[in-house]
Amino acid sequence: MDISHTEVIERIARVLAGRRLSINGSGSHASAAIEVDHAWRDFRDDAIAVLRTLREPDAIMARAGDAAIWEKMVLAALGECEGAHAAPEPFDPPPAGTDPFHEGP
Repeated sequence: MDISHTEVIERIARVLAGRRLSINGSGSHASAAIEVDHAWRDFRDDAIAVLRTLREPDAIMARAGDAAIWEKMVLAALGECEGAHAAPEPFDPPPAGTDPFHEGP
């Protein structure tokens, strides 16, 4: 499993900024990367609102995995979970061929 090095609030804010600024969304910039780099912080509150909405998984999500872990992960991203801002523990991916959600080397 890939682990992002960018916090989820920033990632969501960048998507929202890109949708607003890019011609691929509702904007007018053919290439909005530089504008997104400068504007994503303006979308931080919207990103937090989206993430707060996702705290509780829906029924389909709950059937797919552990709802308590999902909620804890979202709360950690929001800084509302004990130890949320502690240094991340090293992550070792599962051995090849043992992770049913990951195919390949």
